[in-house]
Amino acid sequence: MELILIRHGLPERRDDTSDPPLSAEGHDQSRRVAAWLAEDGIDVVYASTMLRAGQTAEPFAANHGHEVRRHGGVVEFDRDSGVYIPMEELKRDDYEAWKAMAEGNHGHDIVGFQQMVVEALEEIIAAHPGQRVAVFCHGGVINVWTAHVLGMEPRLFFEPGYTSIHRFMCARSGQRNVVSLNERAHLR
Repeated sequence: MELILIRHGLPERRDDTSDPPLSAEGHDQSRRVAAWLAEDGIDVVYASTMLRAGQTAEPFAANHGHEVRRHGGVVEFDRDSGVYIPMEELKRDDYEAWKAMAEGNHGHDIVGFQQMVVEALEEIIAAHPGQRVAVFCHGGVINVWTAHVLGMEPRLFFEPGYTSIHRFMCARSGQRNVVSLNERAHLR
């Protein structure tokens, strides 16, 4: 089966919640990724239970008659932080905090987070043999899943762009392969 992970669009910066809605730019990005994925023959659509992932999935699902299935196992690692600062703003405004996050000093149990994500995605994979499944999720989810597939220690090691597409082939035998990472041609 083919597992396609899509990062959410750009959310609003919020100091009162870690679950903000998409910004106007994020809504535009979600329409663009929906159009880009139109010919991919996707069978099933999942999204994180967080607002920004669901809002990113909605245009694709609506255009293609899919129900968005919500899954709590693909939420972001900092879901309980109470704030949302886009990474590029954090890097610009508080470089030391961004650097700490990039180096893994973010105060979260990354091993436990990876275990939750891997269990969730393996559950989705097992439920859809031979199908193409899109999962609208988060940068941390994409990082720890990719690290798992590559046999690396769990960490945040690259920056998935907003509405970037990441493709994996997942065999019934348990073999997992990276097909592509960080596809963003739809944003040009």
